[in-house]
Amino acid sequence: MKKIYLFAFAAMAALQVQAQSATQDTYVGAALATEDLNGTARYVGMGGAMDALGADISTMGSNPAGIGLFRRGQVSASLSVVSQEEGKSFQDGSKTHVSFDQVGVVFSTRTGKTSYLNFGLNFHKNRNFNHVLFAERALNGSSQSTQTVIKDGLDLFDTPAWSQLDDLYYGNMLYDKTTEQIYSYEGNAYDFKRANTGYIGEFDLNISGNIKNRLYLGLTVGIHNVNYKNYSEYYETLNSASVTDVLISDNHKITGHGFNVKAGIIARPIEESPFRIGLSVSTPTFYRLTTENYTTIGGNVDRESAKEDFRFNTPWKFGLSLGHTINNNIALGAVYEYADYGSCDMRTIDGGYYDWYYDSYSERSSSDNNMKQHIEKTLKGVHTFKIGGEFRVDNNIALRLGYNYVSPMYQENGVRDQTIWSPGVYYASTTHYVNWKATNRITAGVGFSFDKFRLDLAYQYSTRKGDFYPFMKYLSVDYIVEETGAVEPLTNRCDAVSVKDNRHQIQASLTYTF
Repeated sequence: MKKIYLFAFAAMAALQVQAQSATQDTYVGAALATEDLNGTARYVGMGGAMDALGADISTMGSNPAGIGLFRRGQVSASLSVVSQEEGKSFQDGSKTHVSFDQVGVVFSTRTGKTSYLNFGLNFHKNRNFNHVLFAERALNGSSQSTQTVIKDGLDLFDTPAWSQLDDLYYGNMLYDKTTEQIYSYEGNAYDFKRANTGYIGEFDLNISGNIKNRLYLGLTVGIHNVNYKNYSEYYETLNSASVTDVLISDNHKITGHGFNVKAGIIARPIEESPFRIGLSVSTPTFYRLTTENYTTIGGNVDRESAKEDFRFNTPWKFGLSLGHTINNNIALGAVYEYADYGSCDMRTIDGGYYDWYYDSYSERSSSDNNMKQHIEKTLKGVHTFKIGGEFRVDNNIALRLGYNYVSPMYQENGVRDQTIWSPGVYYASTTHYVNWKATNRITAGVGFSFDKFRLDLAYQYSTRKGDFYPFMKYLSVDYIVEETGAVEPLTNRCDAVSVKDNRHQIQASLTYTF
């Protein structure tokens, strides 16, 4: 049933029919800051627990000192097939896809009797965005459009907290400029579909070496390339005779680049023992990004894009690792990493300046303080544990196992708050969010050596659960009933829907030693 609410402040003007928007908020930042377990098949097969063991190209991106353990040059390339366990294909999103994961080379030069200076170059896909998400549930009277009505009642119209999605609803469904009244629609149920595609590619440049085969040092500069695409459809049925349903379709794209610097050290504290201890640190990744999208309501097909540039800094990351070999047949590794995602920094670009004398362009940016406070309340420190082992059956065959545990990034009561005075809300064209819980990864692998070549195969199973919300789980305002003048609360709430992100990955790497 359609209800009419008259709020106790000035009436508003009707707005545009179709909104163009983009967003840079806490949940987008969390997706950009997260990393997958990826690299060579040997690295993946051992669960990534090779930071102190070293001598694998993929350690270039975790503990750069691991490249210092190479004694010969090496080149490798990796390819995989990734399959999502649940759901089905939607738009450009597919349950199964082929992924080019890694290609790299290491050059090793002897500088002394037991010392080496090594150089490395490696590309790997540190984030694979491909994922299809479906969710549906009864709404019991709440609706996405009611959230806009409540924001209007909270005096958020024509402020940085009034989003482009609010414009869509307001101009098409909610406001009657003749009566100067706002209509709120009771929701019956919703059906949500989303397809993510794209990746973050990381190009690593490394210099490393060792001193008397006891101390290993390394430095890596990482250059990141972001290619993220998202298409979603939110369909809601309404308990109304005049408007029975509504469909919001949203296209979203983020592109850009960033860089970070990593440093590492590995030491053998006992000269007679192969036992090793590693320490690593990574600066934030400093991103410069462009986000753009268009959003339509119902059958409206007018597509007029808008772009917004912003900066985003991920947190510092610290690592401690252990490694040990036994009789050249067994290799054991363990890694602990910590990163405080509550310290992520979403930044607004304030302007730029071109220096004609030096032929250079510089840009000024500042923290979005309101969104920064929201990030601190919503995200938290993440602990990552990796363990893995390799057993060499003989000189030509090796077997591997690994396990990862990644603690939850999101606070238990995290909310994608749409009432914040921030560009991240002003440019928002969707309201949905997922609070993902802990991630568990189980890996296995096998390696075959043929003279100077090695073929590695790996399997990875990654699983995590999350709570999906189509909009803020609770929002309320007091309103004046037109007919009686009574003040009553208007409350909009929704319950979580449990969703999953379970993936299977089969990977192959070919390595040549020279």
